Amino acid sequence: MLDFWAILPEAFLALSACILLLADLYIPKDKKAATHYLSLLVLVITAVLVWRNGQDASLFGSAFSGMFVRDGVATIAKFFILVSSSLVLVYAKPSLEMRGLMTGEYYLLILFSVLGMMLMASSGSMLTIYLGLELLALCSYALVALDRDNGLASEAAMKYFVLGAMASGMLLYGMSMVYGATGTLDLTGIRGAINSNMLHPTLVLFGIVFIVIGIAFKFGTAPFHMWVPDVYQGAPTAVALFVGSAPKIAAFAMAYRLLENALGNASQHWANMLAVLSLLSLILGNLIAIAQTNFKRMLAYSTVSHVGFLVLGLIGGGVVGFSASLFYAIGYAITAAAAFGLIVLMSRSGFEAENIEDFAGLNSRNSWYAFLVLVVMGSLAGVPGFIGFLIKLEVLMAAINGKFLWLALIAGAFAVVGAFYYLRVIKVVYFDAPKSDAALVVPNDWVFRTVLGLNVLALIGLGLFGGPLLSWCQRAVAGI
Repeated sequence: MLDFWAILPEAFLALSACILLLADLYIPKDKKAATHYLSLLVLVITAVLVWRNGQDASLFGSAFSGMFVRDGVATIAKFFILVSSSLVLVYAKPSLEMRGLMTGEYYLLILFSVLGMMLMASSGSMLTIYLGLELLALCSYALVALDRDNGLASEAAMKYFVLGAMASGMLLYGMSMVYGATGTLDLTGIRGAINSNMLHPTLVLFGIVFIVIGIAFKFGTAPFHMWVPDVYQGAPTAVALFVGSAPKIAAFAMAYRLLENALGNASQHWANMLAVLSLLSLILGNLIAIAQTNFKRMLAYSTVSHVGFLVLGLIGGGVVGFSASLFYAIGYAITAAAAFGLIVLMSRSGFEAENIEDFAGLNSRNSWYAFLVLVVMGSLAGVPGFIGFLIKLEVLMAAINGKFLWLALIAGAFAVVGAFYYLRVIKVVYFDAPKSDAALVVPNDWVFRTVLGLNVLALIGLGLFGGPLLSWCQRAVAGI
């Protein structure tokens, strides 16, 4: 019975998605908004279940012979995966309607993707991690190709699928090596076997290399970032919005389970690998983003640089490092959702605001929307007073705490470089002349506009009062 209560949120989400899959067949094409609201309701109820279960410490522990774990990290990761996915659905609705993609498939794929991410967050075995990861990946490939008449989307989906399959194969190969050396798939069992020094170190080392490569691809870390710009630019905005937000929290959860729960005693091997990946991400992400004129492509390379920062916390290790990375993943997911929400806000039927110049002169047309752009770009740049500054500060301190001062200094320098392309967007919004004198047309959806406004204001609120969220992350990682 305890096992059932442990997986209640996942069971509810899976059952609801299956019921919705059947119900959607009977919903007329012009009534697909019903699927939207039902999917959103399912995510909200699941988030409430995760929250309530997280308040009951008696449910913490493992279930199903150790394959499923309930702890603080799983609770906070799953809760914010559901929150950011709910934001995705709210922002996606106007975009899907404008592009004629309002289909039940989008919402069902999102629900099953969320289920995969929740499994990753609560994995106690390498088998569960892989199952959750593949559920997320297969749904993501289909989502990217949702607009079948768009050549860019089809090309992006094919690249994503081929590269994703290679990365999954490498991750599975690494897991098999670790399994061969330790004789167990259980994460705590692997940690104990490594600690006992009763295994072949070379086999474990090769396994760690392949596991790190798999994690790097899922994060979008350089040089395994080739899929990121194509997916962000080619996929429909409603899909890029999803790919760029919630999966970052799930990727952290996977990294935490593998690197800390399983391979924590081998950190001397994977920390230096991650340091190189972080350095490459910071350099390539920021320098290439400067040259971009396409807003979505700029966000893609900006994501690569942000992942470089997120990895800093993983390198630091311990409670300080992993809690800083979790904090960063949450803060970035919320900010990225708002950034793509701005694209939806500025788009209209037959036109998508995906170039930076499409935001020109926005302040003279609507000062409130210009303020939203200012806050989001300021947060992404790491300006003090916004959540982006706080999360960057925490991972830099974690890297210094982990004896990686040189990398923290380089990251700080490239944070300044990265501020350039965010400030360029602000300059275009406030100081350039509008491309047209016509009245600004925005989606006629008050729920979307209200949630976007609250999302952006939350970036300020968390920037000024983010202490409780950071403390929650620290307690979760510490197991308190």
